[in-house]
Amino acid sequence: MTALDLSSPVAVVGTGTMGQGIAQVALVAGHPVRLYDAVPGRAGEAAAAIGARLDRLVAKDRLTGADRDAARARLLPADDLAPLADCALVVEAVLERLDVKQDLFRELEGIVADDCLLATNTSSLSVTAVAGALRNPGRLVGLHFFNPAPLLPLVEVVSGFATDVTSATRAYETARAWGKAPVACADTPGFIVNRIARPFYAEAFAVHEAQAADPATIDAVLRECGGFRMGAFELTDLIGQDVNESVTHSVWRSFFQDVRFAPSLAQRRLVESGRLGRKSGHGWYDYAEDAERPEPHTAEPRQAPAYVVAEGDLGPAADLLTLIREAGIPVRQEEEDHGSRLVLPGGGQLVLADGQTSVEFRDVVYFDLALDYRRATRIALSASKDTSPQTLAEAIGLFQALGKDVSVIGDVPGMIVARTVARVIDLAHDAVAKGVATEEDIDTAMCLGVNYPLGPFEWSRRLGRSWAYDLLDDLHLRDPSGRYAPSLALYRHAYATDKREGSTS
Repeated sequence: MTALDLSSPVAVVGTGTMGQGIAQVALVAGHPVRLYDAVPGRAGEAAAAIGARLDRLVAKDRLTGADRDAARARLLPADDLAPLADCALVVEAVLERLDVKQDLFRELEGIVADDCLLATNTSSLSVTAVAGALRNPGRLVGLHFFNPAPLLPLVEVVSGFATDVTSATRAYETARAWGKAPVACADTPGFIVNRIARPFYAEAFAVHEAQAADPATIDAVLRECGGFRMGAFELTDLIGQDVNESVTHSVWRSFFQDVRFAPSLAQRRLVESGRLGRKSGHGWYDYAEDAERPEPHTAEPRQAPAYVVAEGDLGPAADLLTLIREAGIPVRQEEEDHGSRLVLPGGGQLVLADGQTSVEFRDVVYFDLALDYRRATRIALSASKDTSPQTLAEAIGLFQALGKDVSVIGDVPGMIVARTVARVIDLAHDAVAKGVATEEDIDTAMCLGVNYPLGPFEWSRRLGRSWAYDLLDDLHLRDPSGRYAPSLALYRHAYATDKREGSTS
């Protein structure tokens, strides 16, 4: 099954921001495009807006004048659904209400040809449920574009329970022919991105609710240590707190209130107060013109330790040993059969976040996971009230000697980046085991859909087969609510293959 021929008309129903974006994508690809909106005159306004965006593309040398003129000639606003009769594909981008979408597709079935492909751009509803109202549900597929559709490459191609393979394949190939990066996905709550991305927000909010760190510090650690494009608080302010919370609630309810997807009370209070983010002028941050952006907590300068003793190879943080030597700090290497750590001159230990807490040990400071310890510009440390001030000062001084800003947070297991990455990896493995998508498509979706620096499976390969399982297992012992209970899929990944291969690396 191949992509739709460029001579085939494509229709978009619903002319809001997303509908206009999808129409522009199909139009620039070369299709005749029909626009329809239930509000009289709205389709004509949308056509004019798309024309203005085409003008801007010409001004930026991204489109020729001739191609713009040809595209405009192919764009037709419609006053009713009748002009959509000869379309080969109809994409709806209307109100996110099941009854509204079902009524629309029932009406379309009586107008378009039997071989017309029908697609919903829903981000929160079941594609299966939308198709349930049709005489032929097999021809309906989810085409979930990301906003702004002309710029973001990812399209989730979602097969409902009754979607025909030929329909899904044609939709996939058409999206690819339009220059997009399609990924195939089963009809599951949140699809790929909105399902697997929940911990990125949830764990940041949980650390904040535990009074372990403020939003500015958590955001800085996620960016400067974890390598994420934006922190969770600034990103949800950009998305809109009401929108982000609505997606979280939708996924949570759809999974029968699974604690792994539980919403945040702190975010609920933010929405209730009307602090919705940038669009309201205040969210986690204040966006008034005269407002000062809060700075992350950064430790005062401390003296570097005279030396460190390395026990073991530090696992995912092994690059630190090279950086420490390059900074002129002697490293005394010792073999260690049980774990790996740095021992500081005062006798305290510096350990990579592992799901345990500093208060459980005599004198331990934890440091967070980094995407790349050489390129990271900030490192988070956590310590308990009982941790020796000398040990904390030596730990701060060590990372400062490596050129890093240091943020000291509260004694929370798994810290910030480590617990977030571990939970993302777990949900990704669980999704593959349940037939949601392939490893390759999940990595593609998370990198292109939400700009993650690595896909969860690439991250898992870098960190080691059992890293995420071990960290979550430790977290689950300390919070037995089920939120951190590692999935059976992650357990199988971590241990079943290792035992067969005779390895536990």
